[in-house]
Amino acid sequence: MRSSGKDSGRGNYRGAGNSRDDKQKRTGRPRPEERRYDAGGSGGPSGEGAKKGRGATARGGAKGGPKQSQQQRGGRSAPARSREYEARSEERNRERYAGKKEVRPPKTFPGAEQEGERLQKVLARAGYGSRRACEELIEQARVEVNGSIVIEQGLRVDPENDEIKVDGLTVATQSYQFFSLNKPAGVVSTMEDPEGRQCLGDYVTNRETRLFHVGRLDTETEGVILLTNHGELAHRLTHPKYGVKKTYLAAIYGPIPRDLGKMLKDGIQLEDGYARADHFRVVEQTGRNYLVEVTLHEGRKHIVRRMLAEAGFPVERLVRTSFGPITLGDQKSGWLRRLSNTEVGMLMREVEL
Repeated sequence: MRSSGKDSGRGNYRGAGNSRDDKQKRTGRPRPEERRYDAGGSGGPSGEGAKKGRGATARGGAKGGPKQSQQQRGGRSAPARSREYEARSEERNRERYAGKKEVRPPKTFPGAEQEGERLQKVLARAGYGSRRACEELIEQARVEVNGSIVIEQGLRVDPENDEIKVDGLTVATQSYQFFSLNKPAGVVSTMEDPEGRQCLGDYVTNRETRLFHVGRLDTETEGVILLTNHGELAHRLTHPKYGVKKTYLAAIYGPIPRDLGKMLKDGIQLEDGYARADHFRVVEQTGRNYLVEVTLHEGRKHIVRRMLAEAGFPVERLVRTSFGPITLGDQKSGWLRRLSNTEVGMLMREVEL
């Protein structure tokens, strides 16, 4: 028995003349079955729109599939930029934010057309002696620049970029080093000793750059001695003009008079002139054994030993406990330590550098 038109509409709602299908077309809304698959939002209840919705879902429009472009989703997209445009844009930005080139003023002073510094001046500043002494090093073919032996005077070099060596050791023209050594007794205050005795150079393990000592200590005197490759600083630290003070502890045998300190401060007559102490005090007394502290700014040879011996008190043992602002502290005998930036700054301030 054939069903009525209404029932046949339910059984075949996609067919022509179906009342439900006509109603969906009139309202313009997709049926629930089509809304399920229409991820692109452009599909209608039937025809091409519905097919697009199902196809988009099959290609990954549903959750978990590959992302669609803005154009595939039906929205607007910015016009694609060519690679040439991107390259030109990046180049313009690079030029815009690049640092300004250094503008060098014209050189108008005499001799300005010659670049660099004279080699002997650079060597003298690095601590190899006077300029005349450095010229003798060049004459002896002991100096090389960038791997070539220098055989003529007046060569100009760039201390920042040129590699300068003397006797095969690199000259540290800019990279300065500063050390403090607690020199033991019996060590000669030289970097090398032709007689084979123990010297300061034996305590410097890094010989790639040449270090030299600031002043001297007697062979039997212990304590602070500075090592550096800063020629100007070493020169000023030992120059009488700047009066850098050194402090010593001396072991002597008493009894000593109460006015010994006044005698030393007033001055002791030596064979090479008067010598005066800046400060004197008794640190310790055990019976007739005294430990006294003497501070002075002179640097003559054996100065402390000669002053006390002239006053009638030969020195049994002598230790330098400070050189300017650099103190011995708890540094053990034979130990080498690098000075801190603060200590280097205090040294330079001491000699107005």
